[in-house]
Amino acid sequence: MKVAVVYNRESRNVINLFGTPNRETIGLKTIKRITDALKKGGHQVTAIEGDKDLVDRLEDFMPRVIKHERPGMVFNVSYGIQGQARYTHIPSILEMVGVPYVASGPLAHSLALDKVVTKMILRQHGLPTPDFAVLNTPDDDLPELRFPLIVKPKNEAVSFGLRIVNDEDELREGARVIYDEYQQPILVEQFIAGREVNIGLLGNSPPEALPPVLLDFGPDGPQIYTYEDKTRASGREIKGVCPAPIGKELIEKAKELAISAFQALGCYDCARVDTRLDDDGNFYILEINSLPSLGEHGSYLVGAANVGLDFADVINRLVESASSRYFGTPEPPSTESLHGEVGTSVFNFITQRRDSIEKRLRDWTNVSSRTNDPVGIGEAVKRMDESLRSLRMNSVQEFTDERSTWLWETGAGFRGGTLMIGHLDVPAEAGTPAQSFRREPEWLHGDGIGTSRAPLVMMEFALRALRSLKALKKLPIGVLFYTDESRDARYSQELIRQAASEAKKVLVLRPGIMGDSVVVNRRGQRKYRLVVEGHSLQPGKATKRPEALRWMCSKLEEFAKIRSQKERYSVSTLDIKTEMLPMLLPHRVQATILATYADGATAGEIDRKMRDILGKSQLKWDLTQVADRPPMKDRRGNLRLASVFGGIAKHWELPLRRESSVWPSVAGLVPAKTACLCGIGPIARELGTPNEAVQRISLIQRTLLLAEFLVKDLEN
Repeated sequence: MKVAVVYNRESRNVINLFGTPNRETIGLKTIKRITDALKKGGHQVTAIEGDKDLVDRLEDFMPRVIKHERPGMVFNVSYGIQGQARYTHIPSILEMVGVPYVASGPLAHSLALDKVVTKMILRQHGLPTPDFAVLNTPDDDLPELRFPLIVKPKNEAVSFGLRIVNDEDELREGARVIYDEYQQPILVEQFIAGREVNIGLLGNSPPEALPPVLLDFGPDGPQIYTYEDKTRASGREIKGVCPAPIGKELIEKAKELAISAFQALGCYDCARVDTRLDDDGNFYILEINSLPSLGEHGSYLVGAANVGLDFADVINRLVESASSRYFGTPEPPSTESLHGEVGTSVFNFITQRRDSIEKRLRDWTNVSSRTNDPVGIGEAVKRMDESLRSLRMNSVQEFTDERSTWLWETGAGFRGGTLMIGHLDVPAEAGTPAQSFRREPEWLHGDGIGTSRAPLVMMEFALRALRSLKALKKLPIGVLFYTDESRDARYSQELIRQAASEAKKVLVLRPGIMGDSVVVNRRGQRKYRLVVEGHSLQPGKATKRPEALRWMCSKLEEFAKIRSQKERYSVSTLDIKTEMLPMLLPHRVQATILATYADGATAGEIDRKMRDILGKSQLKWDLTQVADRPPMKDRRGNLRLASVFGGIAKHWELPLRRESSVWPSVAGLVPAKTACLCGIGPIARELGTPNEAVQRISLIQRTLLLAEFLVKDLEN
């Protein structure tokens, strides 16, 4: 499991330093001991300061999970940075963003930190606690309590301001120090002469009480545990004696009281109850520490050691307790009852390899293979060949030309099975800056990460999941990659068409559409080059000869009127280039025209209309079709494939919709007899730009969907 140890130490990274500051810190040595212990327990661990950047850092370390996948967990040892009820700050944030954590929730922390409220709750539950009163200011009337008394801040921990007072002058002085130092009311409590006994608690429903620990204050100094003692500034060493030498009957009584106090405040996972035992054998609960110290010499660890739990045991037991509380078991929740043994194995394989999947995506993204980079494309092909051969897939020479198209298949071949088609070149306009891989809490960025890299990594890990089941070699699966996507698959389209005709199902590894959609139909697209040649004219000179640029623009404006939303076709101008002689108007103009269409008949009609608009002219014009990407038609087979994916998505409660797209893909090359689905890759945004990104959670969701789809052939 991923476990983030969240603590407060630097306590400066906030919007404003404002309000009551936290004076309680945790040692670096303790933080390291906790992280080392968690690693020893097999967890993946990081340590994070609990400040204003906490949510982003947590999301980066443990991104959003899918249903049935156990999320990461926070090991909370944070005391807060500033303000009231500071123990509650981190748990409240974690509650809000949905991150499980070790130790009590905001309510229990707020109650435990307010010593007066704690005592009131203890009294309501019939639990013994010393008599007390509250002074709002040092000048308030004194309570009717017998000296000696204890004074301490109402809302603090670690014995801040704690002292014994023996008369009114000492009480007023102690109250004044607390009021000035901590700006809060003063708790005045009857001092209980006797011995101090601490009881640690571990677990839930009910918690287990650890053996009580007697604090030996020695002969010198006050018989209370002061802040100076806890910070080793008093010069004396307080020893913890465990089990407390108070007799079996009192030990059991101490444990019962501690468990009752734990439950009365609604604590979780751990706490330490501090008590005083008078000479008559009566216990008085002083306070409940909802975040017990995990320092090396703390009484909580002394009690745990007495039952054979070393530091690493305690830390990992706390994680197990929280896991049991959140998930019902310290083990990952079983999904066998939800989808059978095979589905469970696929699910576990993928969700347990989140980091490996993102690392592989980073490696692929940092391989530069833009369409006009033959060296980079060669490297990408080599890597893909190595990856697929490691899965025992072999090259199919019949559909491999070693220039633009490569196909691999399993031992069962691909004919009559599933063919996946993707591209290894990164389509980007010339001059578009390349971006290196970078990770944000919800998005992964990089060159071609959405158009090419994330879909192929998804495919790789889906196949690895099948291999882990020893099923890959039994399934008829083919993988075809081409490298001329930016050239409209001009050179690869014939081999793609032939290979697709041999398969029963084709999945095109294009990115999913925002809104969690797959694509069941796409418009076709034709590109034209229109060249107009005229005369070199002087600016402003009267002439009957038409200007080439003005004439071209007027025709392009008429082209733009060739559109129908209902019939799903349009004509647009992509760019215009001119040539001219010095001091003369352009004599040659070239434009790139884009026509989108739903079927071949419509494409032919668009072609005819454009030529009619150009008509006869004094200028020479030439309209040439330079690329044609056929439409992906909305056929029954496509809808059936979408329904299968939809059923898998529904089972795992993943979002999935069917969508149409105006942009073409090689899905249009798939013959009518072959079922096809496009856009099955992870959800991506800003394709072809320096900000191209893929959604992190979608990378896992779509990998699971693809693997489950492929494994259905095994189940059938």
